[in-house]
Amino acid sequence: MKFRKSMTATMAIVTILSGSAMGQNPQPDDSIVNVNLNEIRVLSNRVPLTSAQTPQQVTILSHEDIKAAPVNTIDDLLKLASGVDVRQRGDGVQTDISLRGGTFDQVTILLNGINISSPHTGHLSADFPISTDDIERIEILEGPSARVFGTQSFCGTINIVTKQSDPSKNGYTTAAAGTVNAFAGDHGHYGVNANVTLGHNTGYNSNGTPSRLIHTLSAGYVSDDGDTPNSAYEVKRIFYHAAYKAKSINADVQAGYSYKPYEANTFYGAASKDQWESNEHFLVAANADITAGKFHILPMLSADRRYDHYQWHKNSNVGENFHRCDVRTVGLNAWTESSFGRSSLGVEVRSEQIYSTKLGEMMDQSDFFATLGHDGTKDVNYTHLGERTNIIITAEHVFLWDKWTVALAVPTVLNTDLDNNWRWCPGTDIAYRPDKSWKIFMNVNSALRMPSFTDLYYSGKNIEGNSDLNPERTIDYSTGAKYRKTGFSTELRLFGSNKTDMIDWVIYADEPDGETYRSGNFKMKTLGTELDFNFLPREIWENSYLKKITLQYSYIDADITYKQQIIASKYAQEYLKHKIAASADVKIVKDLTFSATYRYQYRTGENNDPYSLVDCGLKYNWNKFSIYGNVSNLFDEKYTDFSYIEQPGRRFIIGAKFSF
Repeated sequence: MKFRKSMTATMAIVTILSGSAMGQNPQPDDSIVNVNLNEIRVLSNRVPLTSAQTPQQVTILSHEDIKAAPVNTIDDLLKLASGVDVRQRGDGVQTDISLRGGTFDQVTILLNGINISSPHTGHLSADFPISTDDIERIEILEGPSARVFGTQSFCGTINIVTKQSDPSKNGYTTAAAGTVNAFAGDHGHYGVNANVTLGHNTGYNSNGTPSRLIHTLSAGYVSDDGDTPNSAYEVKRIFYHAAYKAKSINADVQAGYSYKPYEANTFYGAASKDQWESNEHFLVAANADITAGKFHILPMLSADRRYDHYQWHKNSNVGENFHRCDVRTVGLNAWTESSFGRSSLGVEVRSEQIYSTKLGEMMDQSDFFATLGHDGTKDVNYTHLGERTNIIITAEHVFLWDKWTVALAVPTVLNTDLDNNWRWCPGTDIAYRPDKSWKIFMNVNSALRMPSFTDLYYSGKNIEGNSDLNPERTIDYSTGAKYRKTGFSTELRLFGSNKTDMIDWVIYADEPDGETYRSGNFKMKTLGTELDFNFLPREIWENSYLKKITLQYSYIDADITYKQQIIASKYAQEYLKHKIAASADVKIVKDLTFSATYRYQYRTGENNDPYSLVDCGLKYNWNKFSIYGNVSNLFDEKYTDFSYIEQPGRRFIIGAKFSF
């Protein structure tokens, strides 16, 4: 299918469930955690379901998990989940996130339910305007979920939920709360994160309860000299979130900004060791859940803009690229409940547009304009434009019985860069709860994903995109069981997929120069399993010094078939075959805690030697103050990612946090 140039002005939607961004009040470090994760409402369907009800496979990193983890970045947090594959080009700089053997372009990244994934390239999707201090929980939905989050949710979805707790104890008074976190480490690492929340009463509902408006503002700065050659970076960010809660309406507004310039080492090719890049990200979004009789109406608007400036050699215009990528979203979802269950109908339209010096179709010279953003220049013009519209209409019904949840969904997708034909991506999810301890589930879902603008158009030294690429298609199936009892839980998941027209960058055997990578389609079948075990001794012995132990294992086997013989692959043949992750959280003495994580990874492909990493941390709490120290890569393991990119060795960070 030929991708055609589309000049239509377009807009898009992502629907989110009301209340998904509402966090729980943080617990003191020594408290017994009473938050029941089974009752947390998660973004897995177009109708609201708790974690216990949902028939899809959702992993939740809770507030307590995040607080205990000896990590410094959101990327490091995601490594704690068994099904998540995180590949970094530097410490906290650029990260590729994938699920179940997929690639970094096949996962949808959400911030409070808003899709912030980049159609330019998945390399840039993990640019967050928040820090780990701002996060309430992370929801990881494995497997296709295009009917809820759009076509980019090909292998799964990751939803990061920020804290939005009302600081008022009784909900009737104006109150404020916040934290300040300052930290420093080796290799010139230092920074500060701060946030403040203000809640106040705006009136009273007809039932006498108050309506509340909660504001949260956070900001942060990080600088690092890098511990490998040419890997220094800097991060500036600010994030605002407002939530209005009343009897018949819940509404959210969020806005964020981040700017990150960094030395890019050999990120995009071993031939240059002094690459440089900067990413600038703007996000504005608003959504609401309006109750009108038996109906819930959920409108949503969002706008996302990213600037990317890349140099093959730092401070040189050789191989230099400028890009501006815009995603505008608008949409509407509605659901209602009856004796037959919950029914929903949603419309989603997503505009994806890129102005570039490299990507897209050549514009008329009269349409050229100067590059913009923090690092733009009037001396260089945008000369290319890529533009497309994606529309999804989804009908879903969820049957809810005492022991059963059955979800049936029929999404239909149209993209203006294809042939203007509608394509169906149906799915079904089933969960059976024989008693309060067990949940057994089965899922069969399909999805379609459009290639990124980089896949379609990028052209450079030894690399060539392909505007004739087909959209990726998949049919995924999975089954498993979860058992939860006082003091422990365990979950086993088995999954497989049949993927067609998958996209990879490869060198074909008949390539004349034997060096040029080209984007092309291939077929892939996967089989895999994931096993999670959690031991929670404080649910059995209230004063146990051991708080929590987790052990996780994941395995994937893939059968990949290319249409032509190849001699090299950039991404598809380097999936994470084995992963073991373990963690422990221990109270040493009153107010002093120790945490540690262990991770073993074996990745397929050339020059990917298996490695093991240990991270650990100490934290001391005294009233509103806490002092902590984290060590990553404790044993100074030497390892690479992306075959040749050297990763950081042992790193130390100490910090102090004040809460008010």
